[in-house]
Amino acid sequence: MCMSIDIMEDSIVQYGKSLMEILLQDKTTKKRIIWATSDYENHGQSYRAHCEITVDSVTGLNNILIQPRVLKAKEHQSNRTRNKAEVFTPAWVCNEQNNLIDENWFGCKNVFNITTDNRWITNCEKIVFSNEKGKTWKDYVDARRMEISCGEAPYLVSRYDAVSGELIPVKDRVGLLDRKLRVVSENMHDEDAWMKWAIRAMQSVYGYEFQGDNLLLARENVLYTFIDNMEEKFGHKPNLVELKKIANIVSWNLWQMDGLTYTIPFATAREENHQMSIFELFTDEQAEDDELPKRLPDAPICKIRDWRAGCTVEYTALLKGE
Repeated sequence: MCMSIDIMEDSIVQYGKSLMEILLQDKTTKKRIIWATSDYENHGQSYRAHCEITVDSVTGLNNILIQPRVLKAKEHQSNRTRNKAEVFTPAWVCNEQNNLIDENWFGCKNVFNITTDNRWITNCEKIVFSNEKGKTWKDYVDARRMEISCGEAPYLVSRYDAVSGELIPVKDRVGLLDRKLRVVSENMHDEDAWMKWAIRAMQSVYGYEFQGDNLLLARENVLYTFIDNMEEKFGHKPNLVELKKIANIVSWNLWQMDGLTYTIPFATAREENHQMSIFELFTDEQAEDDELPKRLPDAPICKIRDWRAGCTVEYTALLKGE
């Protein structure tokens, strides 16, 4: 298991530079994800908000450039909260809310853990499923989940507490994907069968994020959650071929998007980083509508992958229930 909350991009490149290239892919534009933040512009022209994130820009001498929010300077954290409304959720809150999802799915409480005093006690017994149609362990693994404006993806995976920075052991993790992979490990003991269902679990969780540095951190966290679970189950890490397959799923399922326009960042007719004043909060509805960003005519709607149907769809199709 990775013993640091900050996954060094150089450690990913050690598996193969091609793996890092996959993690930087934007499946909608067929280019790379962009920075979508001005936080790194002091490092040069190629670090401007509209520029693509390249392997070289985050490795080598730049290996520690992108860090989880909890490791950033307090002033930097405050600036991102003020300018981008960036606020991260502690693991115990993520757990409480994920428990509500499972309570609805299972029809009972405390399936994976019992919460107490802003912490939780893991249920170490094998999770029991019904034989009822639609309620088997395979149905649970296949059930699709999405974290909007996902940041570093704390609701999907809980390698660490996004607020305190505390590392969380695999057996005590509480993310939506963490739970699915636990179920896979409890039911599949042959490595090939485990891999098949672990892949299905990976394909079932989605998330989008505006800022490129957060998105890369989220993708890394999801990739390393897969690595951690394989190592926990079988005592070894996946090989490069397996990792590239997983990274491709991750780059499809965690994508860069403006959640107001459903396009890539800045594909709108409004300025970046517009922050409403207290007076703007009290304008009439028409004025509020006028302030919403307008999608440019040629701006592509973000594409996502429907793995069960074996096709690519626009994100808006998901909203319409298509």
